[in-house]
Amino acid sequence: MSKTISKTSHQIIICESNFLRLKKIMQNFSKDIYHFETVNPDSTSNPISLKVILRTNHTLLIEAKQKIKLGQIKNFIMRIQISLDAKLAEVISFQGEKAVPHFMKILKTQSKDEKIQQNRFLTEWLESLFLTGISAEYKIKW
Repeated sequence: MSKTISKTSHQIIICESNFLRLKKIMQNFSKDIYHFETVNPDSTSNPISLKVILRTNHTLLIEAKQKIKLGQIKNFIMRIQISLDAKLAEVISFQGEKAVPHFMKILKTQSKDEKIQQNRFLTEWLESLFLTGISAEYKIKW
């Protein structure tokens, strides 16, 4: 008998993996501001900043920004809430838009699985940084 993973379980797995990736890139969350540049295959680079905008004993609120120097693709900004006790990282805002809570009516401009899509985007973005590389003012041990 095959067991399927529920949507909630899948979401938790994504948030756990995002936590681990951010913890590695942000050196165990030791500083409040991190500046990197992507290492692109065509020898260009895009600046990235990760800024802790709120720090409590149990949570962090991170603002992640990337400036993209290509014509059609826009810069992006997202806010990520990190739960240090639960070891989860979840996108709470993307491009200034917040995902609609489950108890509210979904607008035509938003999809039912927007929160999952935002967290999946964070996963793919962080994974691309690990695959292509980033340069920083200090070395990151992969």
